[in-house]
Amino acid sequence: MQNRLFQAGGTAYRAYERVMVIAEIGTGHNGSLDKAKELVDAAQEAGADAAKFQIVYADEILHPDTGFVTLPGGPVRLYDRFRSLEVSPDFYEAIADYCRQKGLIFLASPFGLKSLAELDRLDPAAIKIASPELNHFPLLQAASRLSRPLILSSGVSTLADIERALDATADAQARILLHCVTSYPAPEEEYNLAVLESLSAIFGIPVGVSDHSLDPVLVPLLAVASGAAAIEKHICLSKSDPGLDDPVALEPESFARMTRAVRESLLVKADAAGVKSRIIAGLSDEYGTERIGAILGSGVKSLAPSERANYSRTNRSIHYLRDMAQGSTIAEGDVAILRTEKVLTPGLSPEWLGDIVGARLIRGVTAGAGVSWGDVVSRPAPR
Repeated sequence: MQNRLFQAGGTAYRAYERVMVIAEIGTGHNGSLDKAKELVDAAQEAGADAAKFQIVYADEILHPDTGFVTLPGGPVRLYDRFRSLEVSPDFYEAIADYCRQKGLIFLASPFGLKSLAELDRLDPAAIKIASPELNHFPLLQAASRLSRPLILSSGVSTLADIERALDATADAQARILLHCVTSYPAPEEEYNLAVLESLSAIFGIPVGVSDHSLDPVLVPLLAVASGAAAIEKHICLSKSDPGLDDPVALEPESFARMTRAVRESLLVKADAAGVKSRIIAGLSDEYGTERIGAILGSGVKSLAPSERANYSRTNRSIHYLRDMAQGSTIAEGDVAILRTEKVLTPGLSPEWLGDIVGARLIRGVTAGAGVSWGDVVSRPAPR
């Protein structure tokens, strides 16, 4: 693997030399600025380089009829759960300033053009694109025009999906690709971390891992051994907290253990082969050679078993925003690029949005349904 670097916040991160540790806070603050600051404090004390958040507007992510999520208090509409995570731009302005006061890089994920514009005004060191948005081409193209580094997660995606996303972001200032398994929690044995070397060789960019597994050190350390320049992992104050991702997040002590393990793995200077062999030998002694081999996997990019059922549902497609009658012409505001999620039918890939707007319906459609070629006859001829 070539020793490619990724620069953010004035620091260069490079495989086998310096790894960027990202504490994914996400929406774990549940709208409380005080809790968000506590989480930033925990990330800083645990040795993270960056704290990452998510700028959520439910309408940018899914349709109100997408289904329910089971929470401790009972079933809740997933759309309503996302609505409850919306906060004002002032919230993120305050938390971005607080991250910088604590010496942390501020990062966040946008989920549409509105949240992207708000994020850009906060002057982030980089923009994180979450796995479900890897095929949100209008978002990718807009983000790549902002002259900021991009961090792209690649969960629930194929090699072709990654190639198209990288094509769409070719104008970005810099990019790093994070391998990911979109499952909560993700089984360590499904991570196939040898794919990091394959992805870096194929696409010629630095790579890392966005880790949703439960063990604090297994996936992160084996990712370092496989050439990761960045490790992202969720952090929480307590796994019993009500955040959507808290059950799979690391509590501060465990996050600090992970960070120490990553840093210590690179203290003894060696070439890539030396770092790799030292990490694998140490973990094999502790966890067993067979398990370590399973986690490293084949190096061939494919959907992990635990995420296959979510393919085309977690990532984006085109959906109707309202009921429409046969013969109607689809206007720009009639459709949106959304996650399908629970009960709706996936629609056409976002790349076809320009062909769908202006087309005429040959049958009636319902709000939330995925757009299909069978719904339309053609774009009306110009008069």
